[in-house]
Amino acid sequence: MQMRVWLRLKDKIIVGISGASGSVLAVRMLEELKKAGIETHVILTEAGEKVLGHETKYRREDIEKLSDFFYDEKDLGASVASGSFRTSGMVVVPCSMKTLAGIANGFAENLLLRAADVCLKERKRLVLVARETPLNLIHIENMKKVTLAGGVVLPPVLSFYSESGSVEGLVNFIIGKTLDIFGIENNIFKRWK
Repeated sequence: MQMRVWLRLKDKIIVGISGASGSVLAVRMLEELKKAGIETHVILTEAGEKVLGHETKYRREDIEKLSDFFYDEKDLGASVASGSFRTSGMVVVPCSMKTLAGIANGFAENLLLRAADVCLKERKRLVLVARETPLNLIHIENMKKVTLAGGVVLPPVLSFYSESGSVEGLVNFIIGKTLDIFGIENNIFKRWK
């Protein structure tokens, strides 16, 4: 009798970091994915790198160290640009309105946008941690387009029921909610009882 053995590929998630405020969310996401044993494929845009340096003590080199694989946004020939790349999906954290517009309208001019486009066409999970307030109608329409295409828009909205009295607590709430969408076990925020 022949026995069938099913191999499970190691979970892989693409992490895009664009030029919106909220770079600390990207750092925290990478830390939690590493802790969960998830292989990360990171794309840091030029604008994302600038905001990271402005908002945090982290630099490009720190993001590279937190990543399993790191890509230049101009490298459209990278593996993550192909539908044949096996992944559990992609998170863009933080996601600028420019990046949201590119994804919503299929304007894949750089690797981050192309990888997101591939996730949508391959019906893989795509989560956009969209950072802007207030929103105008164009932002809302772009969020609608992404949602209708199968993506999830997850604005980093403050949580009051989780009793997150610190910035770290608020960041953990957003990251925990994002990890939940990917089905990654976590207990980094207080859940509703």
